[in-house]
Amino acid sequence: MADQNSDRETGSKLDPKYDSNGLITAVVTDDSSRDVLMVAHMNAEALKLTLDTGIVHFFSRSRQQLWKKGETSGNILEMTGVRIDCDQDALWITARPAGPACHTGATSCFYRKIQDGALEQAE
Repeated sequence: MADQNSDRETGSKLDPKYDSNGLITAVVTDDSSRDVLMVAHMNAEALKLTLDTGIVHFFSRSRQQLWKKGETSGNILEMTGVRIDCDQDALWITARPAGPACHTGATSCFYRKIQDGALEQAE
């Protein structure tokens, strides 16, 4: 009998390994540029809604609620693909953004770099 880790790591069954809070990390990249747009978390419901609707959903840890990205700003993320890592505890989502991904208005949440111990605008 194959062990469960082997099935999870090499099998074809989707079996996300959620953390103790029921969350999985999701990295979102722009489908065209491949730039990293944001990192957030999903619970099982957010992942299901994302897969069912094609619009990226997350679980907000600070608000403790489901969060449809762009619901209030209109800057939704239209999912173009989802990959899961080898042990199914992290997601890579490719998406077409309808506007800035960051709540600050920046295209990406990764708009600063660390330079000599301080933060500077990334190019």
